[in-house]
Amino acid sequence: MALGGIDLNLLVVLQALLEEGNVTRAGVRLGMPQPAVSNALARLRRHYRDQLLIRAGNGYELTPLARSLLPSAQEATRLMGLTFSPRRADQPPVRGRVFTICLSDYSMTVLGGPLLRRVHELAPEVTIQLRLATGELTDGDRSLLGYDLLIAPPRLQSSGPPEVLVRDRMVYVADPANPRLRDGRLTIDDLAALPHAAPRLPDPGSDPATLALLQRGIRPDVLFTTAGWLPLVFLIAGTDLVGAVPERLARRVSAAAGVVVIDPPFGPVEFVEAAWWHPLHATDMGLTWLRGGVTEVAAAFGHAPVLPGQRRAAEAT
Repeated sequence: MALGGIDLNLLVVLQALLEEGNVTRAGVRLGMPQPAVSNALARLRRHYRDQLLIRAGNGYELTPLARSLLPSAQEATRLMGLTFSPRRADQPPVRGRVFTICLSDYSMTVLGGPLLRRVHELAPEVTIQLRLATGELTDGDRSLLGYDLLIAPPRLQSSGPPEVLVRDRMVYVADPANPRLRDGRLTIDDLAALPHAAPRLPDPGSDPATLALLQRGIRPDVLFTTAGWLPLVFLIAGTDLVGAVPERLARRVSAAAGVVVIDPPFGPVEFVEAAWWHPLHATDMGLTWLRGGVTEVAAAFGHAPVLPGQRRAAEAT
């Protein structure tokens, strides 16, 4: 089989040679006699005008060009296998597959449990490893190489267009005895006067509640910062602090944290969690199946809950 004058059978040999780093082992792996592998290596050397494998003591070493070719050779053979595979994207991956998902503490709290249960229901022999996202996940595709999937606020990861999974809204939490809390409400003036706790995020654009205050000429007096949304809620109890967090997380832990959930005085402010994956993973059928499961779990949450006195955007006139 040839494409553009190149024998595509050489691609499989190239991958084996680069991975094994040895002509004999590559032949055993492919079920080819050593002379045939040596002949294929000679053709590859002529094509690339590079030795690819060079003698080093009793073995071989890859040339710099050969090392650079290995990832693309592996991806090309994987894509060819997918092209001729009868598997569908809605089929669970092969048994023993291990997926690593990196999540913000919001998604870990809200999506983590339902996602694990759903994957176990559909494919009990698949393993999911959940990792907590940190603020350093900001350097493009390199952040994605260690994970199959990243789920976090859009501003936490800037590489490529995100796939929005969850839409929530921001609320405030405060101690029930906060002196400025009246009838379960806080005013804009209250938020300007009270000390705040806030998560440490990559930039102010990652916190929609802070943006809403800044747009109204209020710079919150942040006395304490936390590593994420979840610890912030537990910091508030017994203090005069207030903090803005996504509502689903707040509702889930407010009783345990000893705080009350408060409708923001400036109206609804949306909070979004999105998913990314490395471009090399785009055609992985197993990951396509996983992304479908994640989307299914996220869709079960429906619309963000409506706070007292609020209307959905479609209902506003």
